[in-house]
Amino acid sequence: MINTQVATREMFLADLVNQCSKLEVANSKGSAYGLQDLRDAATEYVLAASFPTVRDEEWRFTDLSSMLQVPFHVPQSYQSTVKLADIVMPVKNRDDLPLRLVFVNGFYAPDLSTVESAVLPNLPDFYAGNLSNVPEKYRSRITDVLSKHSQPTEVFTALNTAGLADSAVVFVPANVSVEMPIHLLFLTAPGASATMCQPHCSIIAEAGSKVTLIEDYTTIGNLPAFTNAVTDVFVGENATVNHVRLQRETLNVVHIGKSAIEQSRNSSYTCHAISLGGKISRHNLEVFQRGEGTETNLNGLTVAFGEQLADTHSLIDFNHPHGTSKQLHKCIVGNKARAVFNGKVFVRKAAQLTDAGQLSRNLLLSPRARVDTKPQLEIVADNVKCSHGATVSQLEDDELFYLQSRGLNLERSRYLLIDAFAAEILNMLPIIGVAKMLSTCVAVQE
Repeated sequence: MINTQVATREMFLADLVNQCSKLEVANSKGSAYGLQDLRDAATEYVLAASFPTVRDEEWRFTDLSSMLQVPFHVPQSYQSTVKLADIVMPVKNRDDLPLRLVFVNGFYAPDLSTVESAVLPNLPDFYAGNLSNVPEKYRSRITDVLSKHSQPTEVFTALNTAGLADSAVVFVPANVSVEMPIHLLFLTAPGASATMCQPHCSIIAEAGSKVTLIEDYTTIGNLPAFTNAVTDVFVGENATVNHVRLQRETLNVVHIGKSAIEQSRNSSYTCHAISLGGKISRHNLEVFQRGEGTETNLNGLTVAFGEQLADTHSLIDFNHPHGTSKQLHKCIVGNKARAVFNGKVFVRKAAQLTDAGQLSRNLLLSPRARVDTKPQLEIVADNVKCSHGATVSQLEDDELFYLQSRGLNLERSRYLLIDAFAAEILNMLPIIGVAKMLSTCVAVQE
């Protein structure tokens, strides 16, 4: 029986890799980035790797075995009849996010995108588009970003690289400030069968630059789908990146995402990771501080109802002095849903005078809801200020009674308390319209 299960897992990965090998690089410029060499190395890794099971420590709370029963199809090109009017946007007024890149099933959709055609006053010199259209002057830097995947270390990231045919690219040159947020919309649109799409995104903010990004995952259709996303963010010296990652896919989607961030000296990176959708979702967020005086802020909100499983694994790696980080992750879990949070902070010997704080706060709305939380500190340096903690609570009867005594019914009272719990994260989002939309989504799920 065990051998049969192992064979099934190996066949699942082999089938997906075989389909990925048939993908064509966007155009001949792909050879300039060494994409085929990256794909070959990743393919070799995936074929030798194991599909994660609950016996693996990093996956012990997240059972992916249901995926093995679904014959996912990997689209070979951008062929879609999707119209922008069919897509539910994260703001009511589409003009609030005029700079937009759209990828459908991992492929660039220029007819749905507006960045290249945007006519806006005082728009600075930067690039936002796909890999095949990157200007010549930026290509060597993009090659450096992609080369980090030349030695794969994790099966789903390697699977994404094995099928890397194109990528969303945002390149902000040194000392350029892009004041208007850039919306990166990754749309999964299943066709006649279950679909696997593998979005890839490369963000580069050069020294002294500033940019705000909304990385947005959503779905059209009701067929099963598998989204396997990878995002690389490089924050240059004295640069500032404000990053919103929004996962709002439908409840028949398995979403696995990897965000890898590298920060240079005196840089600032802020991530607001919001997870609302997916039957099973997993976000691996890894931040590496590559210079002294770096600042990292991680804010997370997971909302899970029904039988959803939402898993967040984060890592902040300090390897230089005077680094700071603040992390607040909140989970709202109802019905029979389950949330997982594992937050690791590594403070290495060279990272003296580090100031790191981490807090996991969780709200359970049902006796059958469950959360597994594990804040984790590993400190080798001897002159640091670090703290971590976790709380799990329920709606208090006296708080509900107080609101009801003021004339509110039970449903409205519950909503107000849940909304107040989520607001601490949502109010920090850099775009007010997105925060309002998310607040409404939380209310609908409850």
